[in-house]
Amino acid sequence: MDAFKDVSRRQFFRASAGGAASLVIGFYLPARSILAMAQETAAPAPAKLPSPNAFLRIGADESVTVLLAHSEMGQGIWTTLPILIAEELECDWSKIRVEHAPAAPAYFHTAFGIQMTGGSTSTWSEFDRYRQAGALAREMLIQAAAAQWKVDPKSCRAEEGFVVCGGKKLSFGKLAAAAQKLTPPSRVELKTSKEWKRIGKPTRRLDSREKVTGRAEFGLDVRFPGLMTAVVARAPVFGGKVKSFRAEKAKATPGVKAVVQVPSGVAVVAEHFWAAKVGRDALEIEWDLGPGSELDTEKMREDFRALSQKPGLKAAAAGDVETAMRGAGTKIEAEYELPYLAHATMEPLNCTVKPGRDGCEIWTGTQFQTGDQAAAASVFGLETEQVKIHTTFLGGGFGRRATPSSHFVVEAAHVAKSAGMPVKVVWTREDDMRGGYYRPMWMHRLNAGLGGDGLPIAWRQTIVGQSILEGTPFAKMMIKEGVDETSVEGAADSPYLKAIPNHWIGLHSPRPGIPVLWWRSVGHSHTGFVVESFVDELAGAAKLDPLEYRRRLLKDHPRHLGVLNLAAEKAGWGNPLPQGTFRGIAVHESFGSFVAQVAEVSVEKNRIRVHRVVCAVDCGICVNPSGVAAQMESGVVFGLTAALYGEVRFKEGRVQQSNFHDYPLLRLHEMPRVETHIVASSEKSGGIGETGVPPIAPAVANAVFAATGKRIRRLPLRLA
Repeated sequence: MDAFKDVSRRQFFRASAGGAASLVIGFYLPARSILAMAQETAAPAPAKLPSPNAFLRIGADESVTVLLAHSEMGQGIWTTLPILIAEELECDWSKIRVEHAPAAPAYFHTAFGIQMTGGSTSTWSEFDRYRQAGALAREMLIQAAAAQWKVDPKSCRAEEGFVVCGGKKLSFGKLAAAAQKLTPPSRVELKTSKEWKRIGKPTRRLDSREKVTGRAEFGLDVRFPGLMTAVVARAPVFGGKVKSFRAEKAKATPGVKAVVQVPSGVAVVAEHFWAAKVGRDALEIEWDLGPGSELDTEKMREDFRALSQKPGLKAAAAGDVETAMRGAGTKIEAEYELPYLAHATMEPLNCTVKPGRDGCEIWTGTQFQTGDQAAAASVFGLETEQVKIHTTFLGGGFGRRATPSSHFVVEAAHVAKSAGMPVKVVWTREDDMRGGYYRPMWMHRLNAGLGGDGLPIAWRQTIVGQSILEGTPFAKMMIKEGVDETSVEGAADSPYLKAIPNHWIGLHSPRPGIPVLWWRSVGHSHTGFVVESFVDELAGAAKLDPLEYRRRLLKDHPRHLGVLNLAAEKAGWGNPLPQGTFRGIAVHESFGSFVAQVAEVSVEKNRIRVHRVVCAVDCGICVNPSGVAAQMESGVVFGLTAALYGEVRFKEGRVQQSNFHDYPLLRLHEMPRVETHIVASSEKSGGIGETGVPPIAPAVANAVFAATGKRIRRLPLRLA
């Protein structure tokens, strides 16, 4: 690792965020925005750098405030990024404070050129930037102390919130004002991995106490004098529009202040949520349903199945599949299905908008700050800089709060503009379940031919499902020759293909008119299940142990093999289990990390019970092992919910599910024991927030096969 980082190529700035007695460290990283990339033009640099735009503030009160360029939605970035700064700064960890950063170019994602959180990218994308901020502050504090003591800065060191030289020491707070006046160094020395004190050590979350005590502010917690609450009546089918409405009864509801029509429907604005909801229930609306009323899950399944019989657009190919299939001694064909899925965040969508004379303020839990900022500005006819975004904690995201259209923010802006007052628009869970965005439905058709050694010599896979990127600014970058890379990730780039000389991965992207979006682990959420289940089928056809079969196919992939072997070892693969309990295994790479999981499962009266899950993860450099373990557990919960229960169905255009009674989540008593084992690595950090999701469904399905001899190829897993 290069211990020196040249910062002269960046535009460095210091901004006084807390008065003269504070040191503020930040960067502006010129980057091409997603929108600019889609238009193949460079994004213009801002005329001036907004102030304050910092990653670090050191106050005279000894506080060390870290500003997060990313949103905290449970993934632990509120702790991980401060660890990176603290590692280089050598501050007192108890003095760390954290704030969400404002929406501004200084906080653009280093890879995507917009301010956003998603794709399991927050840690690796900020690994250098946040360490540099800490190192810059450290060096400036040392310079300030050395100048005061009239000694060589090289004789000084930072230690637990102090600069020390011999028997002398000064606290960071006492040095902050002097350091603020110094010219920052053009390059800083970063620690080598051998010098790390915090990176790689288990660290408790910094936001735990706030959340346990109820002090953490989520979007639903936003309150201030004069704030009204609104709910919106939206069409019962996608694409439907208001034909006419009568609002007399709604307006007569106690507490209702206004009823306004907006592009998405009719909004009822009231003094509190219940009044708004009762008022909405009293609306009399005639809808123009349009063609959306014809949507039906069973009809879509038939259409998808017909498409799966055709090759589709090429996503990956090698060799001659047809010839190899004819020469194969054993042939296997299978059809896999996965349903539409809701994000089902614990905190329903909400957005507070406060219009002002010279701009507006927005409070919301968002994953797309600058996109939402620009979209709201368009509604009000404002410059982007006139819209101030306050990012709150997110009560779950999973991609739902990262819509390219910023639809729920745009809707709230329209309501506030039409009503002429500050408004918090709240979606009920039923609103979101029935009118929100979904993980697409998928169908896979697979054919494989095995050679004399039982290993595949041919593999054909046709994937059918909606593109989540079509029609968005991301399409130009990530849809190539008609193939949305998120639709085929985990299949077109599967490590198994390297061992299969003849293969074809094809894609069909139908357009049924259902709004779809990324969902935790995105394409890997379906390809992981299908590929790992089908590989298990091939192992059975070859009469080989599923673990050994994978080892043979992955012999040229050491990181896959590493987690596979570690999970098997820790789970005791091959050792006896209690009567009625069986194991299944799966391994999957996603977002730069590698995860293998072994599930221990029993089946009684067609009821699947998962008792234990052993996870092995190689995420490169692990900043916080406690956070990684938490995300593996979280991924297991999320993935098991989808594997055992998740399904959104349509009939006459209407979503049939509405809340947790008919879209259940995994309950506390159903939670298996989860053990996480982390591979020590010096490789680049990979993502962790989503990587625990893809392997769990196939691991469980493979265990169910071991238990019952029945191969389940359709989610959610059902035996009857």
